[in-house]
Amino acid sequence: MIEDDYEISQILTEYLNKFDITVIAAEEPYMGLSLLTQHTFDLIILDLTLPGIDGLEVIPKIRANSTIPIIVSSARDDITDKVIAMERGADDYMPKPYDPRELVTRIKTILRRTQNTQNEQKNSSLFELNTNARHILFKDRLLELTAAEFDILSILIQYKNSAVSREQLLYDAKHIDDNSSIKNIDVIISRIRHKLSLIDNEQSYIRPVRGIGYLLTENG
Repeated sequence: MIEDDYEISQILTEYLNKFDITVIAAEEPYMGLSLLTQHTFDLIILDLTLPGIDGLEVIPKIRANSTIPIIVSSARDDITDKVIAMERGADDYMPKPYDPRELVTRIKTILRRTQNTQNEQKNSSLFELNTNARHILFKDRLLELTAAEFDILSILIQYKNSAVSREQLLYDAKHIDDNSSIKNIDVIISRIRHKLSLIDNEQSYIRPVRGIGYLLTENG
């Protein structure tokens, strides 16, 4: 929990402990971000009005390295804050004051959904695509992709096992100029393949389809 109000932090921590939810609290955002690199957490409860940096700016910092669920808990009830928080990757938004029992319910609901999604993804896919956070995991490892590379790979994942034309990749990618050459797609594909090979160099997961474009397969 990243919450600068000590009294609220203590009340929520003690209440959540009654439901076997262990809480580690940080009173300022940079301490909370540091804790994320030191421990494994299941979920973050994030206040918005924080010292040093606004909570809305904390969300993308978390999302740069993690897909951990985030519940925003804030006295700010402006719809704009809620929209921005959700757009930047928050999973839920609870305006204060609220009944702690509702927080318990939302935590359990999100964790249950997240756990089910993770199990389904691990059982069915080597690639895990999170379009909201703009993250792609390959074999449980986060790929470091440029905006254009993310666009191309996400399209291939969505059309997995089907051929996608270079033209479609070019026009559907948000971060590639429509006036770019089709050959630019080949360059980007080559860069993506290289990054995949750094994790698994024994198989090729993106195959060229003669006369059409490319196909992503998990069969290697």
